[in-house]
Amino acid sequence: MPGPGLTHIDADGRARMVDVSDKADTHRQAVARGRLCMGPDTLRLALSGEGRKGDVRAVAEIAGVMAAKRTSDLIPMCHPLLLSSVKVTIEPTEDGSGLTATATVKTRGPTGVEMEALTAVSAALLTLYDMLKAVDRGMTLADIQLVDKTGGASGDWARP
Repeated sequence: MPGPGLTHIDADGRARMVDVSDKADTHRQAVARGRLCMGPDTLRLALSGEGRKGDVRAVAEIAGVMAAKRTSDLIPMCHPLLLSSVKVTIEPTEDGSGLTATATVKTRGPTGVEMEALTAVSAALLTLYDMLKAVDRGMTLADIQLVDKTGGASGDWARP
């Protein structure tokens, strides 16, 4: 038998997509964030937008938006959602150790958008890694996490 909260497992122990057909549509939003740690020369190149691959931050932001829209194709049991807004930003970390990707995803639907926000951040950071790896193969993806979510039956949540 599944434990409390493990809703993707049925009474027979089989994986299933959760039935959300009886849930009300509500406004939902999720924010996720992650970092790509890199050397100072790589960071300068990424911020300049003048590397051989152009403005890597702009490309990574687009990749994050595209990934959010395809989350149900990437994550098993994830519901396909009509997203009303996806915003991905790539900015330098506060300590200068790399770049931070932040994704804000919104919908009006029966289930949340946490997975879409996390997928957007992951794809944006992986895109940055791919475009900068020729300069710095030692980069590290770190701290990909949900920052907050609002809406839905479970209410609001924010990382302390």
